[in-house]
Amino acid sequence: GYPLIYTGSRDNYLRVISFDGTEPRELWKINGRTDDRKHNDDWDAAPLVLGDYLIEGGENSWFHGIKLNRGYGADGKATVNPALVFRVPGWDQQLISDLGSKDPNRVSLEASVSVSGDTAWLNSSGGLLQGWDISSLRTGQGQVTRTFRWWTGDDSDASVVPDDEGYLFVGVEVDRNNSRAQDVGQLLKIDPRNPDDPVVWSIDVNNGVDSGTWATPIVVGDVVIWNTKPGKVYGVDRATGEILWKLSVQGPVLSSPILVDGVLIQGDGAGTVHAYDLSSPRILPTELWSLTLDANIESTPVMWNGRLYVGSRAGYVYCLGLPS
Repeated sequence: GYPLIYTGSRDNYLRVISFDGTEPRELWKINGRTDDRKHNDDWDAAPLVLGDYLIEGGENSWFHGIKLNRGYGADGKATVNPALVFRVPGWDQQLISDLGSKDPNRVSLEASVSVSGDTAWLNSSGGLLQGWDISSLRTGQGQVTRTFRWWTGDDSDASVVPDDEGYLFVGVEVDRNNSRAQDVGQLLKIDPRNPDDPVVWSIDVNNGVDSGTWATPIVVGDVVIWNTKPGKVYGVDRATGEILWKLSVQGPVLSSPILVDGVLIQGDGAGTVHAYDLSSPRILPTELWSLTLDANIESTPVMWNGRLYVGSRAGYVYCLGLPS
């Protein structure tokens, strides 16, 4: 791969940065503060690189596809020559109408894009779950087109998780708490092949505004692991939606869980990183260890080369050596 990172910021810019020298180099940036933005101008979501394309949703409510045209210069340093190949709205007039007086212009794309096959899956602050055919990036023919649309009713910061059977696991916050959101639920299994009635099962974890889930779930065999902002972690039967077990951590929980060699890692609002034995996912896990850092953990931990990396609200990134 190329010695490049792709990162958004609250200063309105999405950037490509090279780290192949003694100091990082900014190679390119794009401004989210556009005249046709619907909401904000930040870049909350993690960019996704597919081949030589970067795809990203912005808080300006637009979905972007960028051909990076990566290479190396005569000096051996990485180069990019980005070109915007598509830019499509992450909202439609029906969504604006359905939101009514409930902050109808807050329809930003804050959840990171997921891709399954040739379909990119998006969710938005307006609760618009969408599938976009991006096969043209692979074939060089045709246009990026929307192939699935369904309204959850409420905000979502969680990435959509497609499974190996073609279903989607979709998380919803309780923010507007309108009638649609109350009917739909917050932990959803969706069948996009049945667009008129796509809900396979849903779980209502609505405890009023600021409940629901901000986190991206993980699928472990026939169990889905999902947490909620108030601090519950659920093990859910993947096929039926039955709650198999739940455990409590300190809210607010905004950090998505990860699984490493049968161990569930979960950060919480008290700044504690928890590790649970998930060798039998259908059984209530037991805690193996925990470590309390200095502030709320909103970021999702990452495991690399036997070390766990996680950031906190205090502005620090930690590298943790796991117990042997």
